[in-house]
Amino acid sequence: MKTAKVLLVDDHDIVRAGFKQLLDSHPQIEIIAQANNSHEAFQVYKKTHPDVVIMDLSMPADSESLDSNGAQGGIEAIQRILQYDSNAKVIVLTVWESNPYPKNLVKLGVKGYLTKRCAPEELVQAVLAVYLGGNHFSESIKAIINDGDAVEDNPVNLLTKREIEIFTLLAEGQTATQIADSIFLSHKTVHAHRANIMRKLSLSNNSDIVHLAIRHGVVKP
Repeated sequence: MKTAKVLLVDDHDIVRAGFKQLLDSHPQIEIIAQANNSHEAFQVYKKTHPDVVIMDLSMPADSESLDSNGAQGGIEAIQRILQYDSNAKVIVLTVWESNPYPKNLVKLGVKGYLTKRCAPEELVQAVLAVYLGGNHFSESIKAIINDGDAVEDNPVNLLTKREIEIFTLLAEGQTATQIADSIFLSHKTVHAHRANIMRKLSLSNNSDIVHLAIRHGVVKP
């Protein structure tokens, strides 16, 4: 088997160093690049085209002007990579193992999802399995993914709290200017949030926002 070339993404240098030492010790795995934030992860992916990406979720989002929950940076990076290359093989390696992350990220297209409590040999196993075209999910993650009631099947869960607020106001018919005035943000920041919402939810226009909001009960028809 050829060597699996891996991009390792985590915003803690010491964590990356530990994972790199572990994975590089396997004869069929090579860490060819590293990144420590959402923007760098996407740029490095485009430059190196690794076979597998190992992605932490707890990183800052690309734009500092946008509100961010704890896992937003990693989600943003995954979305950008998969939009750029739908065949990208991404393994999530994170402390986040509760709703709504596992099921939503599997729907997004990740091939593996491990918690940072996993055994070192499981990470190696996951990289090789995903490299060969398979999937690998920790047992605890499988239970969450397979529990239909455990995670809401709602793409809006991918948004931050601020984005949900703006998404709701847009769905109610407010313009970006009206929203900026009502929640005391600059027009530029509101437009940046709107663009991020459209990208995350794969929407094209305000009509799409309204339809999605109605379908998931964010606003009433």
